[in-house]
Amino acid sequence: MLKKMLTILSSTLLVLSVAACSSQSSPAPGGGSASGGAAEQKFLTIATGGSSGPYYTIGGAMAKIYKDKLGYNASVQSTGASVENINLLKTKKADMAFVMSDVASFAYNGQENFKDTGAVKDLKAMAGLYLNYVQIVTLKDRNIKSVADLKGKRVGVGAPNSGVEVNARMVLAGHGLTYNDIKADYLSYAEAVEQLKNNTIDAAFVTSGLPNSTVIDLMTTKDVEIVPIKKEDVEKMAQQFPFFVSAEIPAGLYKNDQPVPTAAIRNLMLVRGDLSDDQVYKLTKAFFENLDTLKGAHSAAKEIDPKEAGNNLVVPLHPGAEKYFKEIGALN
Repeated sequence: MLKKMLTILSSTLLVLSVAACSSQSSPAPGGGSASGGAAEQKFLTIATGGSSGPYYTIGGAMAKIYKDKLGYNASVQSTGASVENINLLKTKKADMAFVMSDVASFAYNGQENFKDTGAVKDLKAMAGLYLNYVQIVTLKDRNIKSVADLKGKRVGVGAPNSGVEVNARMVLAGHGLTYNDIKADYLSYAEAVEQLKNNTIDAAFVTSGLPNSTVIDLMTTKDVEIVPIKKEDVEKMAQQFPFFVSAEIPAGLYKNDQPVPTAAIRNLMLVRGDLSDDQVYKLTKAFFENLDTLKGAHSAAKEIDPKEAGNNLVVPLHPGAEKYFKEIGALN
């Protein structure tokens, strides 16, 4: 009898020991380790934007690079873009994300869309990317020649929780306008173009890299015009929001005879702050060593410069990315 009880007790202790070891070695949600990202994470989710925009196209090329070169199970997620992407990083539902500098700055400092929820101080940058150009798209028969002419008009201001919508408000404010002065419709790129085709809106903010495929599509059926934003107005906005820079949409891009002055904002690639230094170093290195592949996926990526990508960012570099940029001598 005693021997039987000792056997049962021994078996029970063995089961408990195995369970404890299993619990200690189980991965954390998302494929990382329970120790806050110390181990390499094999599953990666890249938060992008709408499926018709450059974020999604370049993100898809990135996912393939990470699968082929690093063996990661990488996938892209179509989202409402910048604001939503910050929240996906914050809740660890995404591991990497495309975000515009204005939204990243607001999140890091607890401003604008993040005023109520508080600053997101654990944001980390992997790299600065290309410029997003503010493209205020209208139809020639609407006779909208300036931002001031948007007053009283029905305007697509971007999808809810997108960087487009955030900078639409700032551009309007820079010209003494608010949403009370226009009829604002919260529309994605694709939705806005569809509404322009149907003549149900007068103009739309399409803030992205160049060219935007939805604007190209609109040109097949409509006479398109891009509303200029004068250099002096951009400089005025930059006094309050230093991430705005003056830029030009090249002549001929959208059948425009002359370059169109506008405002631009740099895009960032953000990563979860708790990913290991070694893994982010690998991600950064693979990104830049395969930059030609990304340029082939979308022409906006042609603006990405590895020598500048680690400098003048609105949130801190992840230490793993910093290691890569120091290695190539690219930090100021």
